[in-house]
Amino acid sequence: MLHIGIEAQRIFRPKKHGMDIVALEVIKALQEIDQENQYYIFVKPDEDRYCLKPSDNFKIIELAGMNYVDWELRKLPKAIQSYSLDFMHFTSNTAPPKIDIPYLITLHDIIYLERVSFKGTWYQNLGNLYRKWNVPQAVKESKKLITVSEFEKERILRHFGLPEEFVEVIYNGIGPTFQAEFEEAFLDDVRFKYRLPGSFIFFLGNQAPKKNMPNVLRAYAQYIHSGPSNPLKLVIAETSPPQLKHMLSKAGCPEIDQYIHLTGYVEHKYLAPIYHMSKIFLYPSLRESFGIPIIEGMACATPVITSNTSSMPEVAGDAAYLINPEDPESISQAILDIQHNKKLSVKLQKAGLERVKQFQWKNTAQKTQNLYQKLFSPALAQI
Repeated sequence: MLHIGIEAQRIFRPKKHGMDIVALEVIKALQEIDQENQYYIFVKPDEDRYCLKPSDNFKIIELAGMNYVDWELRKLPKAIQSYSLDFMHFTSNTAPPKIDIPYLITLHDIIYLERVSFKGTWYQNLGNLYRKWNVPQAVKESKKLITVSEFEKERILRHFGLPEEFVEVIYNGIGPTFQAEFEEAFLDDVRFKYRLPGSFIFFLGNQAPKKNMPNVLRAYAQYIHSGPSNPLKLVIAETSPPQLKHMLSKAGCPEIDQYIHLTGYVEHKYLAPIYHMSKIFLYPSLRESFGIPIIEGMACATPVITSNTSSMPEVAGDAAYLINPEDPESISQAILDIQHNKKLSVKLQKAGLERVKQFQWKNTAQKTQNLYQKLFSPALAQI
C-alpha cells in the first residue's frame, strides 16, 4: 500500500477554474477506483468544502495560509512532515522546490515561461511571476512530470532540455454532468437564472490575454454587420460590464453592446445546460495546453468553433470547426457557416459526441494511479 499526498490547494474555493476543476475531478475519480492506497489531500479552507468528501482511504487535511505562496512554501512543507508519505503529487504547475520525499508535478503549461505578459489582471500577473520563479526549480527536483497534451509535452521537453521519458501525457476528461440531454424544466430554470436570450453563441471570456476576447468581439461585430436575418446574441461568461465596455472600446466596436449578454461567473453545475442551449460554442483561444471547454461543449451536443493552434487541433480532432484565432474574419465566417448550414451543424454535433468518448475522468485517474504504482511501488518493494 502506498501513502500518497496530493496538493489540491484551491479546490474548496467557490469560483473554480481550469486547474482547480482538474485536480478535483481526478481526486474524485481516484476515490472511485482505488480502495487500496491511502491518500492525504491537502487543501486550503474555503466555502465549497462539500465538493469532496473524505472516505476510509481518503483523508482531507485543511491548512490555513495567508495566500497561495505562503500556503505552498511554508504551511504545506511543514504539514507534509507530519505524515509518513511515500511521495507527493502537486497538481497545479508549482511545488515547494525542496521537500524530504519524492514528488511529481502536473505541469499543465509553460506559457508564463515562454513570454511575460502584463496584459492580464494584477492577480494573473503576480501568479505568472511566481510560476516563472518557482517552476524551473521545482522541475529540477521532480521525479517525473505529467502534462495534458502531446503539444505541451513537446514544449516542455524543448524548454527544459529533458529526456522524452521524463514527461508523461495524461489527457483531461469530462464529468457526467456534461451530456447531450436535459430536462426542459431544468433548462428553463437555468435560462431564467442567467436571463439567457432565446438563441445565442456562448463564449467563456475572461481577462486572460490568451482567451482572445478582442478578436472575438471584432469577429462578432463583423458577423452582426454582415446582416444575418436572425442574428444570434453573444453570451459571455466571467466578464463584468466595465470589463466589456473597455474591451469593446479596445476592439473598436462599441456599437455591438446591445447584442451581448453577460452572465458573470457561471457555477460549474450550470455550465453544461448553457453549452447545450447555445447554438454555437466559441473557443478561439490563442494558446492552450489542452482546452477542456472544447470537449465540454462537444459532450453537450453543441457545434464547437476553436483554434487551429497549439493543443486545440489535437483535442478537437475532426469534430470542431477550426479557425485562425488571429483573424476575426475567419471566426465570423465560421459562425455564419454553422448558423446557415444545418448539415454542417449536425455533422459537428455528431462528431463531437463521438470524440468525447476518448476523454473521461476515470481514464485520467486510472492512468494517474498506474503511474503512481510504476514510479513508487518497485522502490518500496526493495526496502
